Amino acid sequence: MRARTRTARRAVVLAAVASLGAGLLAGCADDGGDDATDGSSSGGGKGKTTITLGLFGTFGFKEAGLYAEYEKLHPNIKIEENVTERNENYYPALVNHLTTNSGLMDVQAIEVGNIAEVVATQAAKFVDVSKISGVDKSNWLDWKWAQATAKDGSTIGLGTDVGPMAICYRKDLYQAAGLPTDRAEVGKLWAGDWNKFVQAGEQYKKKAKAGTFFMDSPGGLINAILGSEKEKFYDSSGNIIYKSNPAVKAAFDLTAKAAEEGLVQSQTQFQPTWEQTIANSKFATIACPPWMLGTIKGKAKPEDAGKWDVAVAPKSANWGGSFLAVPKSGKHVKEAEALITWLTAPEQQTKLFKVQGNFPSAPSTYTSPEVTGAKNEMTGDSPIGTIFAEAAKTTPVQVIGPKDQIIQQGLSDNGVFLVTKGKSAKEAWETATKTIDNNLDK
Repeated sequence: MRARTRTARRAVVLAAVASLGAGLLAGCADDGGDDATDGSSSGGGKGKTTITLGLFGTFGFKEAGLYAEYEKLHPNIKIEENVTERNENYYPALVNHLTTNSGLMDVQAIEVGNIAEVVATQAAKFVDVSKISGVDKSNWLDWKWAQATAKDGSTIGLGTDVGPMAICYRKDLYQAAGLPTDRAEVGKLWAGDWNKFVQAGEQYKKKAKAGTFFMDSPGGLINAILGSEKEKFYDSSGNIIYKSNPAVKAAFDLTAKAAEEGLVQSQTQFQPTWEQTIANSKFATIACPPWMLGTIKGKAKPEDAGKWDVAVAPKSANWGGSFLAVPKSGKHVKEAEALITWLTAPEQQTKLFKVQGNFPSAPSTYTSPEVTGAKNEMTGDSPIGTIFAEAAKTTPVQVIGPKDQIIQQGLSDNGVFLVTKGKSAKEAWETATKTIDNNLDK
């Protein structure tokens, strides 16, 4: 889940490669699905079987040459991806196609913010990928596999990337404020406790460079805190608990405190004005999954290269990631099963990471040279691959509910953000919960 445009931003970019936002289903699937030259049906005769993929944003398969490689290995297969820019447009269309059981492509991507709802309401319409030949559950992070698994034990999607979270910080701004700059020492400032993180912000403010803030936004802070909780908006039974969960209220109050003390900018992530604050070096710290490095690189000034570093977050968390699923009503189910098995295998995840920056959900890749040796020009010699890998391995299996995004956005945009505009924490909480409940009733 990605802050304000959470579903519009894929979890990518590790090795300084920025992937684009999210989206899918620009049109319906190719009815024929073939390029048969002799009038034969799909997969038969001399024609090629065309496998269609419905994707949102840039998954990187094409860009990394994986389609071409697969087609070379399977001369009778042709791959076509149909991409919509933003998941906000993709997901409603996908739900519509699932509801009518028509217009579905052979492979459909599902964003992590939507996976719980699909698992809960549409699992029966997808192939149980755990039964596909060649699929080994142990190839994925336990919590990644669990996100796509239904109560009956079926698993509806194979994981692509993940977004393990760290903390990115400006060494020059930390130094000016009298804080340590060594990444190990920085991590010790807040190890194990988000309260210590805010306390570090209070230290920063005492000697901060004029016009700068400790952190980029209130939304970024509350999202990071909540991302490290096992339960936040729903319990394991599927009940909405965001108003009664003490962890949510504690995260809200801590973020409100940071806002009241002027530790966070009055900005909403991924908006143009927020992006300008990266270029203008207006903040020193940001919650940072791998793909955020691409955002920083894309928005920062060239002279800021090497001024950033990466430290371990107070607690492990995940922000981003997707799945590939096969609808049972697809035209080429068996071929689609084979394709997603290959695309999400550790070997292909490593290739994708090396070229595109998508951080693998396959833990066996975390000791590969491509991961351990990964560098980003914005963060210099920081061992980002190792830092993100450790975060991925220790991230809790979090309960994700069908309306997580609505609740998250309400707490951020209609809640803690208001504190930066003069509202009290109590007023902001009341506004947020009222807005969320109204949206949940729609």
